[in-house]
Amino acid sequence: MSYWQTDETHDPARTSWVASAQDHGDFPIQNLPYGLFSPAGASPRAGVAIGDAILDLAACVGAGLIDCAPLLEDQLNGLMALPVAERVALRRRISALLSNPAHRPAVEPLLHRAADCTLHLPARIGDYSDFYVGIHHANNIGRQFRPDNPLLPNYKYVPIGYHGRASSIRPSGDPLVRPRGQRKPPEAEVPVVGPTARLDYELELGVWIGTGNDLGSPIPIGEAADHVAGFCLLNDWSARDFQAWEYQPLGPFLAKNFHSTISPWVVTPEALAPFRIAQPPRPQGDPAPLPYLSDADDQAHGALALTLEVYLSTRAMRDAGQPPMRLSQGPASNMYWTVSQIVTHHASNGCNLMPGDLLGSGTISAPTRDGYGSLMEISSGGREPISLPSGETRCFLEDGDEVTLRATASAPGHVSIGFGECRAMIVPAR
Repeated sequence: MSYWQTDETHDPARTSWVASAQDHGDFPIQNLPYGLFSPAGASPRAGVAIGDAILDLAACVGAGLIDCAPLLEDQLNGLMALPVAERVALRRRISALLSNPAHRPAVEPLLHRAADCTLHLPARIGDYSDFYVGIHHANNIGRQFRPDNPLLPNYKYVPIGYHGRASSIRPSGDPLVRPRGQRKPPEAEVPVVGPTARLDYELELGVWIGTGNDLGSPIPIGEAADHVAGFCLLNDWSARDFQAWEYQPLGPFLAKNFHSTISPWVVTPEALAPFRIAQPPRPQGDPAPLPYLSDADDQAHGALALTLEVYLSTRAMRDAGQPPMRLSQGPASNMYWTVSQIVTHHASNGCNLMPGDLLGSGTISAPTRDGYGSLMEISSGGREPISLPSGETRCFLEDGDEVTLRATASAPGHVSIGFGECRAMIVPAR
């Protein structure tokens, strides 16, 4: 099965005997994302989201309903490492269990209300690398510092990235402690140390690595998709004032490593098969990708028909009973490089990727302000505050603010699926 081909699990007519799965905005039976969850008072185990419930996959193995040893582990690294054919077979089995009423008596006791469970990081993250493939974000940020030359010469030849910090990645719902650090205000002669005054979010797509590669053995572009185990949302929080002071010459450091938030459900490539679209063509005059990054199938199916959204809720808005305000909305196809290209490039020098490694796309922005993926862009670097329903304004985030990222995959003739929330509230610096 190629990563863009569909099967019976994507059938829009397929329904589940789990009532809450019908017309569920994120988790209908056509999705079936994996996660690591804990029922009340129990240890973490593998599960799959179905409507407002979670199916205990470890219990399914114990009951003889599923034959998949990695589901008995307390992390999803083993599941991510499975070959594609085994992942497809597992998805088909789970879909059958949740759609065929004949399985209901055996499976229903293994369901848990999602609201009663705790969600964890799905995998043991060995390494985390963040890329910079959002072309409009790169232009917007570059223009603030280099109005006449926003993109550096290498951008259109090489997928730019850096190595981040895996230890500070947290699941949706965990609070973000405002970081302290060194910054140099324009009016100061020497740097000062204290809480960041320019805290920002970054709207990104997270990519989970599945089957890895041996050290010294690159991943060919035509095989890169088989090394992807799934996707999530990623908010790679940024302290813009720290970043402006420290990033030269080695790039992001304390401005980025204090906290990154991910959505805890792993949406599989198999679930996203109906939502594969062609990579947007490069602007006329741009160089073609170098041969090791060029693949016709990847260009034809390497982008995703995802709508990305960012919402902001302040303490005053919640006190007044006001709903979160949508700050931006735009397509995930605003990526200059495909996921396969960033996987291939990451391993092109022989770097060994491992199951459970996480890659970030970099901030994804649309061409216009209503689709920008960060406050740094929306507020034009703090020069144009945004107005909120509460009468407040924001250039950057304040304590008590809560940011939520969402993603929805849609395509004609198919049931839409979502990623679930990627959410965190900011609490004061310690």
